Amino acid sequence: MAPKKGYITIDPFYCKECHYCISVCKNSQIIHGKTYNEKGYRSVVFIGDGGCTACGLCAVMCPEVAIEVYRD
Repeated sequence: MAPKKGYITIDPFYCKECHYCISVCKNSQIIHGKTYNEKGYRSVVFIGDGGCTACGLCAVMCPEVAIEVYRD
Protein backbone atom coordinates (compact mmCIF):
# COMPACT_ATOMS: atom_id res chain seq x y z
CA MET A 1 0.00 0.00 0.00
CA ALA A 2 1.31 3.44 -0.93
CA PRO A 3 1.83 5.91 1.92
CA LYS A 4 -0.86 8.54 2.38
CA LYS A 5 -0.11 11.86 0.77
CA GLY A 6 -1.36 15.22 1.83
CA TYR A 7 -0.62 18.83 2.40
CA ILE A 8 -1.04 21.47 5.08
CA THR A 9 -1.99 25.11 5.16
CA ILE A 10 -0.47 27.51 7.65
CA ASP A 11 -2.25 30.72 8.59
CA PRO A 12 0.63 33.19 8.91
CA PHE A 13 -1.47 35.59 10.98
CA TYR A 14 -1.69 33.10 13.87
CA CYS A 15 1.82 31.61 13.64
CA LYS A 16 4.02 32.82 16.51
CA GLU A 17 7.29 31.25 15.35
CA CYS A 18 7.46 28.60 18.10
CA HIS A 19 8.74 25.99 15.59
CA TYR A 20 7.05 23.05 17.37
CA CYS A 21 5.69 21.96 14.00
CA ILE A 22 9.18 21.90 12.51
CA SER A 23 10.47 19.71 15.33
CA VAL A 24 7.75 17.06 14.89
CA CYS A 25 7.59 16.89 11.08
CA LYS A 26 9.02 13.48 10.14
CA ASN A 27 9.68 14.45 6.53
CA SER A 28 11.03 17.99 7.00
CA GLN A 29 8.16 19.58 5.09
CA ILE A 30 8.01 22.72 7.23
CA ILE A 31 10.80 25.30 7.28
CA HIS A 32 11.58 28.66 8.87
CA GLY A 33 9.90 31.52 7.07
CA LYS A 34 11.58 34.73 5.97
CA THR A 35 8.66 37.15 5.91
CA TYR A 36 7.13 38.75 8.96
CA ASN A 37 3.42 38.65 9.78
CA GLU A 38 1.36 41.54 11.17
CA LYS A 39 2.39 40.65 14.72
CA GLY A 40 6.13 40.70 13.98
CA TYR A 41 6.72 36.94 13.84
CA ARG A 42 8.24 35.03 10.93
CA SER A 43 5.64 32.44 10.03
CA VAL A 44 6.79 28.93 9.14
CA VAL A 45 6.35 27.74 5.55
CA PHE A 46 5.16 24.43 4.08
CA ILE A 47 7.53 23.15 1.38
CA GLY A 48 4.92 21.07 -0.45
CA ASP A 49 7.24 18.89 -2.49
CA GLY A 50 5.07 15.79 -2.12
CA GLY A 51 6.70 14.45 1.04
CA CYS A 52 3.82 15.25 3.41
CA THR A 53 2.06 12.13 4.71
CA ALA A 54 -0.74 14.09 6.41
CA CYS A 55 0.12 12.55 9.77
CA GLY A 56 -1.26 15.62 11.57
CA LEU A 57 1.48 15.94 14.19
CA CYS A 58 2.21 19.52 13.18
CA ALA A 59 -1.41 20.56 13.68
CA VAL A 60 -1.62 18.79 17.04
CA MET A 61 1.55 20.51 18.28
CA CYS A 62 0.60 24.01 17.12
CA PRO A 63 -0.49 25.98 20.22
CA GLU A 64 -2.10 28.67 18.04
CA VAL A 65 -4.14 26.27 15.84
CA ALA A 66 -2.58 27.85 12.75
CA ILE A 67 -2.19 24.60 10.78
CA GLU A 68 -4.79 22.59 8.89
CA VAL A 69 -4.01 19.15 7.45
CA TYR A 70 -5.55 17.74 4.27
CA ARG A 71 -5.30 14.25 2.79
CA ASP A 72 -5.28 13.65 -0.96
